[in-house]
Amino acid sequence: MACTTFQVTSTNLGSALASRKHCCLRPSSQVSSAIAGAFPEVRRLHDKTRAGSSWAQKYAVSLGERKGLERQHISKQRWRIRVHSGVASRSSESNGVATPERLPSAAILDQDGDLDEDWEAAWTPQDAADLYRVEGWGSPYFSINARGNVAIRPKGSEDGSDELDLLELIQAVRKRNVELPMILRFPDIVQHRMAQLQGCFDTAIGKYGYQGHFQGVFPVKCNHDRYLIEDIVEYGRNFRFGLEAGSKPELLIAIANLRENDDALLVCNGYKDEIYMESVLLARQLGTNAVIVLEQVDELPLLLHVSRKLDVRPVIGVRAKLSTKHDGHWGGTSGDKGKFGLTIPEIVKVVYTLREEGMLDCLQLLHYHVGSQVADIAIIKEAMREGSHLYCELATMGAAMGYIDVGGGLGIDYDGTKGNRSGASTNYSMQNYANDVVAALLDACVVKGVRQPVIASESGRALASHSAVLVFDVLNDSENAESDALRNLAVLEEHHAAGLGSIQQGWPPKQDGLATNGLQPARRDPGQYLLSTFYQVFATIDQTNFQEAFNDSKQFKQEAANLFKLGCLSLEQRAQAESLHTAICHRVLAYARNEPQMPAELSALSEAMASVYHVNLSVFRSAVDTWAIDQLFPIMPLQRLSEEPTTMATLADLTCDSDGKITRFIGPDSTPSSVLPVHELRQGEAYYLGMFLGGVYQEVMGSLHNLFGGLNVVHIRAKPKPGRAAGGYAIEHVVKGQTMEEVLRTVQYEGEDMMESLRNEAEEAVDEGRLTLEDASALLMNFNRSLKSYTYLKSRSQ
Repeated sequence: MACTTFQVTSTNLGSALASRKHCCLRPSSQVSSAIAGAFPEVRRLHDKTRAGSSWAQKYAVSLGERKGLERQHISKQRWRIRVHSGVASRSSESNGVATPERLPSAAILDQDGDLDEDWEAAWTPQDAADLYRVEGWGSPYFSINARGNVAIRPKGSEDGSDELDLLELIQAVRKRNVELPMILRFPDIVQHRMAQLQGCFDTAIGKYGYQGHFQGVFPVKCNHDRYLIEDIVEYGRNFRFGLEAGSKPELLIAIANLRENDDALLVCNGYKDEIYMESVLLARQLGTNAVIVLEQVDELPLLLHVSRKLDVRPVIGVRAKLSTKHDGHWGGTSGDKGKFGLTIPEIVKVVYTLREEGMLDCLQLLHYHVGSQVADIAIIKEAMREGSHLYCELATMGAAMGYIDVGGGLGIDYDGTKGNRSGASTNYSMQNYANDVVAALLDACVVKGVRQPVIASESGRALASHSAVLVFDVLNDSENAESDALRNLAVLEEHHAAGLGSIQQGWPPKQDGLATNGLQPARRDPGQYLLSTFYQVFATIDQTNFQEAFNDSKQFKQEAANLFKLGCLSLEQRAQAESLHTAICHRVLAYARNEPQMPAELSALSEAMASVYHVNLSVFRSAVDTWAIDQLFPIMPLQRLSEEPTTMATLADLTCDSDGKITRFIGPDSTPSSVLPVHELRQGEAYYLGMFLGGVYQEVMGSLHNLFGGLNVVHIRAKPKPGRAAGGYAIEHVVKGQTMEEVLRTVQYEGEDMMESLRNEAEEAVDEGRLTLEDASALLMNFNRSLKSYTYLKSRSQ
């Protein structure tokens, strides 16, 4: 194969080394001193980076200090590089400008000038796990394997016998004609979480000598998926695990699924009418252990009426508005102004009314809910003390109390910090939660001499969040990286219009004995003079003047826009100015990260210079809480995690809405980050991202914004296969997402009617000679195929 030889300076050394699979380096006479001066420093810096305590420090070192070392030690050294033709393009010299491209961590030259493959890579899968804090939010289910892909252990095993490679799984599912985006659901995780919750309460009950037992309920509102609900009922049969319904449709789901599970609780919450109450009482006659929980005081007279009408005595619960509140997003659920529940005077009134009706024995359950995702265990403790004494008081007033439903609130760790009180994490474990619930209730019952009740909880978030992975691909990026800006400049320079001149014209200044202060007079037009001056800023930026360079760059960019508005700057010249500004800003960031403290004015520059990755997803359909309440979900690449992610990006979805974006990610400390570390996209290669812990609410609360419909959902169960230590699985269900025709039907459009209307119009066009028969046929076939297809974009690569 033919080879091309060209000169390379420090400005393109990084890209030259990055193409190591296709090239070999040959040192010039100055190579030895460069190696001796530069690479020992890089080696020591590499060791320092690996020993860093946080990924933020590692990132600052790798993108800042290491770049600085590259400039410091090899800025003026020349190398000769032989590159196979067609693999790497010829790089032009930049007149000594030090381009802060980082040295590839796995590339270094040996004494012969060849690449030393034995040099340890600076980035490992463990570094990626630390960066995205996978262990904190994902253990024991999610990890990163040696291949650099996200792995999942649906059964939470310690030996990895159930481990699956998510990338391999996605590729296998796509070969079954299931398109992206998709949800991968793992019912084994739900089973494991249910067993863990039951085990924690069993441990607490044994530890404290509690006389009652625990039996949980799953709130159907968390996820209505049929197969998920069926799995929960089946898994929970041995635990007497039940369901909670908050509406009439949810009640029908619960009744249908609990018909053969007499011991399981059916907790009937939400606002109720006569039909709702009739359904509950008739289900009790069928044998379902259904409890009507009074949410409003005027529900009691209606319940008494329905009870007399059907001649069925109900089992009644009351939902209390506790004074205990928490400061999280869902804290408004509790307190005197809470949306649901009865005040203390109203609860007493219910007791009096039931006593007068001779039905006080029907009052058997107390329910309260202080809010979802309670971050601080102190709130749980306080609510339990108040709720436990309220339960005991109802018992002493003569109610036949037997159940206490402590509601939801059991939180999960979304950001992996194990204690952040922002609502994205918790400062307690599941066992800690169970211990405090049991201990508080035991204390109150012993003091008041009340029989210890059955404990129920509605911990839907804790049970199902981990079981779903939202998988979507990146369609393209915004080309906002420094390399993109420099590439654009090169293209513009190569194809500049006649008379435009080079932006480097007049630089470096010639010494002609005149006091020009290094500036050259404008030779052609104001635009050319501005660009020449702009380039000087780009060419002379260093560690000592990066703040000044940033200030100048902002000014020149604005002046370029003003000249363009006046017609004094061409479109190509303005493109050059904006590309220079982008390159300068990236370089400013590289130098700023070397400083002990990031200058205040530059603190927001990282976000401003972040790339935008356009993803095959609707935020409003599949990640609605990221938009509605700024919920933080773990989002990360699913592959290439043995490579360091060097691009900072935000995510933009498919919708025509400025809010259709995700700009909140796990950060380097307890505060969220506005950018996500990702890898540069490769031509023709799919790049997958995953959103984790979205197994509740996101699917059921999503909207049809821009008519993007429900996603493909694949239910996968770990299943050992003969001869394989790990990696076996079975695809139990594939629930196809909505087609365009199905989505259009929700807004009163019928596909057949639309096809008939289009056919008539096409016939007229053929008669009038505006369309050929072939064109008309192609039009109708395309329209019909579109009606039957997925609402999302076709992925561009496998």
